Amino acid sequence: MTVDDSGSGEDAQGADSGEDPLALRLEGLILGAERRYTPFQAARSAGVSMELASRFWRAMGFADIGQAKALTEADVLALRRLAGLVEAGLLSEAMAVQVARSTGQTTARLAEWQIDSFLEGLTEPPEPGMTRTEVTYPIVELLLPELEEFLVYVWRRQLAASAGRVVQAADDEEMVDRRLAVGFADLVGFTRLTRRMEEEELGELVEAFETTAADLVAANGGRLIKTLGDEVLYAADDAGTAAEIALRLIETMAHDETMPELRVGMAFGTVTTRMGDVFGTTVNLASRLTSIAPKDAVLVDTAFAEELIRTQDAPSSEAEAAEEAAAAEKEGEEPPTYRFALQPMWQRPVRGLGVVEPWLLTRRDIG
Repeated sequence: MTVDDSGSGEDAQGADSGEDPLALRLEGLILGAERRYTPFQAARSAGVSMELASRFWRAMGFADIGQAKALTEADVLALRRLAGLVEAGLLSEAMAVQVARSTGQTTARLAEWQIDSFLEGLTEPPEPGMTRTEVTYPIVELLLPELEEFLVYVWRRQLAASAGRVVQAADDEEMVDRRLAVGFADLVGFTRLTRRMEEEELGELVEAFETTAADLVAANGGRLIKTLGDEVLYAADDAGTAAEIALRLIETMAHDETMPELRVGMAFGTVTTRMGDVFGTTVNLASRLTSIAPKDAVLVDTAFAEELIRTQDAPSSEAEAAEEAAAAEKEGEEPPTYRFALQPMWQRPVRGLGVVEPWLLTRRDIG
């Protein structure tokens, strides 16, 4: 293969293609390699078919580039590694494509956030007359190794946590279809806010909500599945953890005058997990309960309520709790303590799920 060595490498290529020379220099800095291959050449060097190479690249979220010379040695190595996992029998071809897709989708969002928010603030021109582009390159050069190390560290930590949950599963089926508590937290009246607030204010509100929710979910033992602007989806291995998260979310937002009211819907049951997301009737039910929950309140389904009762996180009724307390006092024993209270609400039809009986979840007054 002949590499074009006329001019000054990438700058010469940029001049020929009309691309910004600084953009090409940044690309070379970040990727650590020059453009050398067309997609066909990269596939051939990696020892994979052009069809499979295209599937991998599209799965990672990269656009088709025809036969432009835009790929590097790192691109060839990535293709070779994925194909090698398939050849060794460690992954099926379909699973390798899923690995490419999940990694691409996750890191694309991370990269967009870092450029839009993080680097944008750091690359403000330090002196009058300087352009942002003149300070971007040295800033990226300094940050790149640190951010890379931090990314690998967080990924390993998350991988260890996920692996631990999988090996504790009761059987192979539970690794994919598991019983989880799923919760949606939704800002009330968000659509009206979008018409009244400036874009920057709205962005700040959404970021504050997502940050607060993510911190509370993580700190209390749940897992943030995804954020949807005015809504967050989280999961927990047990109903008690999910209930604590829901009430802490309501309590925290209620004390923040800048935030709208919040409502939370939760369900407990079998959930299918795919590429870090969750699916199934349990998830749909939690979403529907959120849509009918009162402001600053938490609604749960019957299975969730029964799970809290089973684990003795909540009494089946206040009357039963009072009887237990009276019996314990008579025997000179400590009465049972419950963290939560459950109040059955009116049964109602829920679109696509039939008739459900929501339960209002609150903290129990044990004073």
